[in-house]
Amino acid sequence: MSLDPSVRARIEALLSDNRVVLFMKGRRGAPMCGFSAAASQHLDDLLDQYATVDVLADEEIRQGIKEFGNWPTIPQLYVDGELVGGADIVQSMAASGELQQLLGLPAPDRTPPTITVSDAAVAAIRPALADAGEARLFLAVDGSFHPQFQLREPGPHDIVVDANGLEIRFDPASARRAQGATIDWTDTPRGMGLAIYLPAAPKAVQSLDVHQLKARIAAGDITVIDVRPEGERQRAPFPGAEIFEPTSHDRLTGLPRDTALAFICHHGNASRNAAEHFYEHGFTNLWNVEGGIDAWSLEIDPSVPRY
Repeated sequence: MSLDPSVRARIEALLSDNRVVLFMKGRRGAPMCGFSAAASQHLDDLLDQYATVDVLADEEIRQGIKEFGNWPTIPQLYVDGELVGGADIVQSMAASGELQQLLGLPAPDRTPPTITVSDAAVAAIRPALADAGEARLFLAVDGSFHPQFQLREPGPHDIVVDANGLEIRFDPASARRAQGATIDWTDTPRGMGLAIYLPAAPKAVQSLDVHQLKARIAAGDITVIDVRPEGERQRAPFPGAEIFEPTSHDRLTGLPRDTALAFICHHGNASRNAAEHFYEHGFTNLWNVEGGIDAWSLEIDPSVPRY
């Protein structure tokens, strides 16, 4: 089937207007499939700006881009108007340094991270490797510093670390984020399991005082989410805030993952718990309003009733 000229023109315009374009399922910060997430993560590691096209929102482009480059799957990365490939190729090129070279960036740092693995963690991991065949153990750490062990085929550009007799492999971005990591087998909120501490990770939730909140609201660069029960909100309203409740949960957790969110409650405790819930959903720009609405009333707006 030949590509419709109008669709071809749309694709060519996208490639002409943007040096780097990722055709993906979903959008940057909110991918809708694992392959699109992987490809966009590698680009996020390297670039502040690049264009994404959500093929799920445009059926013409979804089918047309497959015909345009004679490439049957999504995602597809284009640089300077030329097809680079899909998720596996992007991953391989990022590991080898070819992607950085293509983008005009320095070669990746291949310094092996220093990590500590306890005897208990080694004992827990080894049985899972017994039937792995040719697969090797990788520790992937994404841009939100979420660590995940994976079993996959080794590659010639893997960064390899021997920690307490256990071989662990990394891609360059994961190796950088894993520097100083401690891995243990211990009691977690979900029972006994692996606990991975990443000292390079930023704090999951940052603190914001009410004066800083006032300035951020005036600048229009933050969204306030009120997590208080309805009765408390009616008693001391915070105008303009989003309301966090079951009916708004899916919409709010569907926001782009880099959206700046400030959580407020009565005194600042329940709001921190809510912010950590969003961190578990992959959000990276989270703030807790210390002192809550009580501090706002005392220090910013005395017309807000205290309770």
